[in-house]
Amino acid sequence: MPNAALEEAFAPFVGQDFGPPEIARDPVNEAMIRQWCDAMGDANPIHWDAEAAAKTHHGGIVAPPTMLQAWILPGVRLADPDRPPSDKQEELHALFNQHGYTGVVATDCEFEFERYLRVGDRVTAKATIESISEEKATALGIGYFVVTRTRFENQDGELVGSMVFRVLKFKPSQPPQQASSGDAAPAKPQRIPAPRGHDNGWWWEALDRGELMIQKCSQCGTLRHPPRPMCHACRSVDWEEQPSAGTGSVHSYVIMHHPPVPGYDFPVAVALVDLDEGTRIVANVVDCPFEDIHIGMKVECSIEELGGVKLPVFRATS
Repeated sequence: MPNAALEEAFAPFVGQDFGPPEIARDPVNEAMIRQWCDAMGDANPIHWDAEAAAKTHHGGIVAPPTMLQAWILPGVRLADPDRPPSDKQEELHALFNQHGYTGVVATDCEFEFERYLRVGDRVTAKATIESISEEKATALGIGYFVVTRTRFENQDGELVGSMVFRVLKFKPSQPPQQASSGDAAPAKPQRIPAPRGHDNGWWWEALDRGELMIQKCSQCGTLRHPPRPMCHACRSVDWEEQPSAGTGSVHSYVIMHHPPVPGYDFPVAVALVDLDEGTRIVANVVDCPFEDIHIGMKVECSIEELGGVKLPVFRATS
């Protein structure tokens, strides 16, 4: 039965702003754009080549649209259960927690871009709790989908883009009880499987077969990862699969300690790997002391079942 008391309590939150608008600490600038393009492998000259960008209708360097949210994101804040909620979204999540809906997982995110951001623009974000669904039964447990919408404006109040973000607040399903003693340890949490959709299902199916594949544009031959429907180089929607040898080198890496994620044993090494074929992939580096991991380290891929999910991992080869 739906939780009538909870639904009555969360109804006033719908339509409320999180709090005051968030204003970017820095204006749109070339240094951050270059860092983003380098990390993402974005070679479009309108984002980093001032001379080439000046010859386009933009008249100068513009930021990649996918950077929109990056301009207002705060730093990582460690979880503190004793810290009071700082905005309406946190108040809403605390309300769900009080009623036993302690689980949370992001389900999807939709962006709309109105125009490119130019160097010197300063972004303001205004976030609103747009809707809360009826109670739903999901594989994770019963819960409610919470939809928020963020409007991004420039310093003149002009809308430059928007983001719709949806999460599921749920009561975690109870793991099966072990048949022996009531003192037996609960089953270890499994990793949350990645969503498999029209654009990426083929890649996960290849992993299930033990194959690491790369998406290749059929028109210009550009390789891309993660899988997506359109080539960023020529805008073609025609593509094919190319097997990867699974060899490459570490482009960058972090040793992740927090926040805890089900199915992982922390700390864990997460690397951005340059595959020898010419594109990049994010994956764990395993069986290597953290102090020995370094940029440029040669690695090789192995596809293994981790936490109930088949995933690529990399090991050092030199």
